[in-house]
Amino acid sequence: MGRKLDPTKKEKRGPGRKARKQKGAETELARFLPAAGDENSKRLSSRARKRAAKRKLGSAEALETQKFPGAKPLPGKLPKGISGGAVQTPRKMGAQSLFHATQGKKRPAPAHSSEEEGEEEDSEEDGVLNQGDLWGSEDSDADMIDDYGADSDLEDEDEGEELLPIERAAQKQKAQEAVAGGQWSEEETEEEEEEEKRSPESGPQKDDETDGGLQINVDEEEPFVLPPAGEMEQDAQASDLQRIHKRIQDIVGVLRDFGTQREEGRSRSEYLHRLQKDLATYYSYGDFLLGKLMDLFPLSELVEFLEANEVPRPITLRTNTLKTRRRDLAQALINRGVNLDPLGKWSKTGLVVYDSSVPIGATPEYLAGHYMLQGASSMLPVMALAPQEHERILDMCCAPGGKTSYIAQLMKNTGVILANDANAERLKSVVGNLHRLGVTNTVISHYDGRQFPKVVGGFDRVLLDAPCSGTGVISKDPAVKTNKDEKDILRCAHLQKELLLSAIDSVNATSKTGGYLVYCTCSIMVEENEWVVDYALKKRNVRLVPTGLDFGQEGFTRFRERRFHPTLRSTRRFYPHTHNMDGFFIAKFKKFSNSIPQSQTGKQSALSALHHHLCSFLPFRRHLTAGKGGTSASLSLCMLG
Repeated sequence: MGRKLDPTKKEKRGPGRKARKQKGAETELARFLPAAGDENSKRLSSRARKRAAKRKLGSAEALETQKFPGAKPLPGKLPKGISGGAVQTPRKMGAQSLFHATQGKKRPAPAHSSEEEGEEEDSEEDGVLNQGDLWGSEDSDADMIDDYGADSDLEDEDEGEELLPIERAAQKQKAQEAVAGGQWSEEETEEEEEEEKRSPESGPQKDDETDGGLQINVDEEEPFVLPPAGEMEQDAQASDLQRIHKRIQDIVGVLRDFGTQREEGRSRSEYLHRLQKDLATYYSYGDFLLGKLMDLFPLSELVEFLEANEVPRPITLRTNTLKTRRRDLAQALINRGVNLDPLGKWSKTGLVVYDSSVPIGATPEYLAGHYMLQGASSMLPVMALAPQEHERILDMCCAPGGKTSYIAQLMKNTGVILANDANAERLKSVVGNLHRLGVTNTVISHYDGRQFPKVVGGFDRVLLDAPCSGTGVISKDPAVKTNKDEKDILRCAHLQKELLLSAIDSVNATSKTGGYLVYCTCSIMVEENEWVVDYALKKRNVRLVPTGLDFGQEGFTRFRERRFHPTLRSTRRFYPHTHNMDGFFIAKFKKFSNSIPQSQTGKQSALSALHHHLCSFLPFRRHLTAGKGGTSASLSLCMLG
């Protein structure tokens, strides 16, 4: 029979064995870590401490059982081999928690009867609590380290009695991984502690050195190096746009500070040549047009101009004040789902459309002629012309009729407008727009503008929107990037000069209210703008006057090797990247005489021809000279003879 246990001393077993295994072992076993001030102690993994404590408990029980089989240890006494000083260590709480963590684990023991086994369990319950200071001794950590990993296989076998085979295999694998991880962690911990003891001040110094190295890496950027010729050819064959775009940015950065950032042995022309090739590839431009643009803009502004040409300009419309007011039109369009705003302070009739839920070119208001779809830059020439009521005005190149209708609404349908265009097909759109907008003071004609002084003249004001290369409206016509060359530019410039002279001849210089002419193009080429204007200043009795526009960039007075008249500062240039409108050029002339001046070279050639003609029929021909200084003397000798 068994002994009767004292129920007052028996402690509750608590949850089952598996539930105790799944408890937070980290929280319980954290109490067994060595004290913070104990430098000689070594850290063990949680599994290692658990196994060491179990082995210590098993060895103590085995010694007690061998000496006093079936006997219960007396309270307050310790087994032999344990020093009495161990009881006085301040680790009691750790021993109790370790007991709870290891409670219920079966340990291998000699074969006894069932009664003896029951007595052993009772002795574990009653005696271990009284020996709570056993595992708190200072020697316990050393004993754990000596017996590390000895009985792990036996423990796994005991636990595996109630587990499935696959669970036992998984548990063994986890135990092996934990043991291996514990060994690595112990070695790393020992090495770190030794290093800290040897050089306690080395850590902060290393951190400072690391931070300094990182800062140096941030500050010191690698300079850009031009790729060799072989890579350039490969890039041309198979272009990587991201790589090319990065190289464009690098080259522009080098050229901004060429003295310090350039590569040794590389000239500025090499960088510019590489940049031109990359820009032509990235933005799909021809070499000719891109070269012209590089001469026209600084490098940073050039990239902005090219980027602006890849984006369409905002949709703008002009209110037809002959039929409505801008406020009423805006409200009507907003009610139809159009998101819009006034175009700007410089325009009293313009509106800019951001988005619309209806086709903006097919609304009832559009069909009724309340507004005209017109680019913002196309309104500027009419504002510069400033037509007055009851005047006679010529629009020499009027198609598709946007500027003509704007002139008519500013004149309030008074006076007379002659709308001319050399293209009969385009005149059809002019007729349709004028009818829709309610313009009644306009006459349509189909003539070549160069013949106009002979057809009809004496106008108070003339507007010449000359045909051009279209380099200012690339966003509307991307084909301009590649289909223009030097011959096209010079052909346009020659036609523009002829048209401008004809337009000047059509203006009446003695007009009481007018005598003005506005020349404009949708090109940004100097050959089509300043060059043509400077030519007209030399050929006719006109002068440049301010355009009346408060914004826009001044025209060029010098461009590369060319020098233009100083009054070209009063002309205006508009660019997509600065004004968010199509590229445009505007110049305003004032005609002060209807006579056509003759050039000095023409007078000298006519005089020299008359001299040779007269002297051929008079004596003393051999004594005459044709020099500049002797022309008058020679003529006098001929007349005397």
